[in-house]
Amino acid sequence: MKVGIVQEHFTADLADNKKRIDARIKELADKGAELVVLSELHRSLYFCQTEDVDMFDLAETIPGESTEYYQQLSKDLNIVLVLSLFEKRAAGLYHNTAVVMDKGRFAGKYRKMHIPDDPAYYEKFYFTPGDLGFHPIQTSVGKLGLMVCWDQWYPEGARLMALEGADMLIYPTAIGYESTDTRDEQERQRGAWMTVQRGHAVANGLPVVTVNRVGYEPDPSGVTGGIQFWGSSFVAGPQGELLYEGSTTDAEAVIVDVDMQRCENVRRIWPFLRDRRIEEFGDLTKRFRD
Repeated sequence: MKVGIVQEHFTADLADNKKRIDARIKELADKGAELVVLSELHRSLYFCQTEDVDMFDLAETIPGESTEYYQQLSKDLNIVLVLSLFEKRAAGLYHNTAVVMDKGRFAGKYRKMHIPDDPAYYEKFYFTPGDLGFHPIQTSVGKLGLMVCWDQWYPEGARLMALEGADMLIYPTAIGYESTDTRDEQERQRGAWMTVQRGHAVANGLPVVTVNRVGYEPDPSGVTGGIQFWGSSFVAGPQGELLYEGSTTDAEAVIVDVDMQRCENVRRIWPFLRDRRIEEFGDLTKRFRD
């Protein structure tokens, strides 16, 4: 499968962000991409650095203006397209939602399940945890196990997607460096982020596609030094092998060839699903075992 990833930087100019994203999507489609994945909340700056009620004005309904536009674009370009939106479900009820368009068809959506609440990542102020579960979305290129950013740290979600037949795990993302951390600590964090997701690939015998934003975005409140998003979008194969790793500093649009047949072959030699001791896993539903 030819997988296109769009690693982009963003500004407060929504129209300019859209213009650049659209150009990247069309560029990848012209080069033969079958699936194109965008980063988390790609319409705007990462507004969760502060708690500001005015930011709810960025939210939109699903279906709505963006979904209608990108549904048509996916049809015109004959691609499967993964996008990420700030969903207004109802007054006072909002989600961080990823959506899949399949050559003009609304294929499905996923609401982010794990919601962080850390300095510069105040997402609990904005987003209600998802309630759609971990279910892959069927498309013309396969069943996509779509999750979002903070979900990528949790092996349970990846496993549940695999158990329901996902052909690929996909994580639109917005993550970067905190300005006061040392350079060594920053690199440890970025390394851990990549390692845990490559582990999902290995444990489930599936490719992983992760698309992050890039560039510096200031903290509007001035409390922190803002976020330097670390880019590093990547594609890993079913043994965790890196098929592509993006720049830490630059926007880019690339196509990565993913051999989907290798997943079947890898699962035959490493049959992790066969050997799971499911009768012993009941305590995984507990918060902690005292």
